[in-house]
Amino acid sequence: MREREDQLKSLLLRGLAGEGAAYEAFLRELGAILRAFLRGRLARVPDEVEDLVQETLIAVHNQRHTYDAGQPVTAWAHAIARYKMIDFLRRRSIREAVQEPLEDDADFLASSDEEAREARRDLAVLLDRLPDRHRLPIVLMKLEGLSVAEAAKRTGMSESAVKVGVHRGLKALAALIRK
Repeated sequence: MREREDQLKSLLLRGLAGEGAAYEAFLRELGAILRAFLRGRLARVPDEVEDLVQETLIAVHNQRHTYDAGQPVTAWAHAIARYKMIDFLRRRSIREAVQEPLEDDADFLASSDEEAREARRDLAVLLDRLPDRHRLPIVLMKLEGLSVAEAAKRTGMSESAVKVGVHRGLKALAALIRK
């Protein structure tokens, strides 16, 4: 993570000094990070993510003169992204679309499109090892964001069975990961 922070900072500073290719690379790298960050938080409105990424990149560009080189570039970019996401949610009155807390910026730098693809692949492999009674409730509730009642209706299971399935399935996933 530290290497990526240093790389982004170097690209931004070189871009601010007039090196166009470095600035373009900075925006491309930051775009990938923003895309993964916003996808994780706006899973219920995936069609809006790319527009929000572009809005955030424009804001970063317009506010580039405010960047303090003594501070982490990712913290600065995360703040801008968070404000843009809050504005987006206010405009559309869809606070319930947010999947994760807005304040959690620990994973901002760690996110990227490639890492997200790898994680989805790994998770799919692990989920395939679970029986349907555990896998389906996890997919519906934890990945698709459905309520217990909605997941129960989709699977034909009782709400209690869905809750138990999630609990036992997550426990089984944790055991698989430890192995």
